[in-house]
Amino acid sequence: MSTPSWLVAKPIAHRGLHDKANGVIENTLAAAEAAIARGFPIELDVQLTADEEAIVFHDFELDRLTGRTGLVAERRLSELVDLGIAGAKGGDKIPSLKDYLARIAGRTPLVIEVKSRFNGDMRLAKRVVEILSDYSGPFVVKSFDPDIVAYLRRHAPGITRGFIGELEYASKSDSFLSPEQKHRFANLLHFEETQPHFLSWRVKDLPCASTYLSRLLGHLPVMTWTVRNPEDRARAEKHADQMVFEGFLP
Repeated sequence: MSTPSWLVAKPIAHRGLHDKANGVIENTLAAAEAAIARGFPIELDVQLTADEEAIVFHDFELDRLTGRTGLVAERRLSELVDLGIAGAKGGDKIPSLKDYLARIAGRTPLVIEVKSRFNGDMRLAKRVVEILSDYSGPFVVKSFDPDIVAYLRRHAPGITRGFIGELEYASKSDSFLSPEQKHRFANLLHFEETQPHFLSWRVKDLPCASTYLSRLLGHLPVMTWTVRNPEDRARAEKHADQMVFEGFLP
């Protein structure tokens, strides 16, 4: 399968075209509408709820964006969609993936990131595939977890799939990964199982062998994240095919 042409045609708004200073918060419908108004595709994150539904939300914890405590995975969909987003001037709440897709309605392409705890749990991937089966707009799906990308390859081969990578995996959310997993992920040693159609790579880690060889030998497009300044943009333009940006208008 070839990647869709839109994937490399125009920069992609990271979690929508958000602007916290003006009350437009990441992954909200307001941020989505702002991206659509400017003609940008949208990158968004999905998490699993306690009742195995999918919501559009980045963090595993509620604290940073809602002012509430606890894990997203411990609450049911009905509870989560009633939670307001801190700082949102328009009164935005957490959207379900279904509601988000209904609002977008094919008006701009979507890059959907399936979040993971790297524990073999495929419930979120399964639910995302189910929901997307009824969506006719343009989209691709990606994940940091090669097991999820492999799941997409086996169970939804018609979906364009991508692997998100970096070299160090040094963030808080990566702290439970073993050194062996980090080495495997950074060097694409899962490639035979995942066979991604594109890569999404940390801009600070470019150039690197994984992306260079994938572009040169595998002809895989590389998008890069998250571009926030002129230095990052110059690196993206030299070593990648597309960028996921925030904090400025490209």
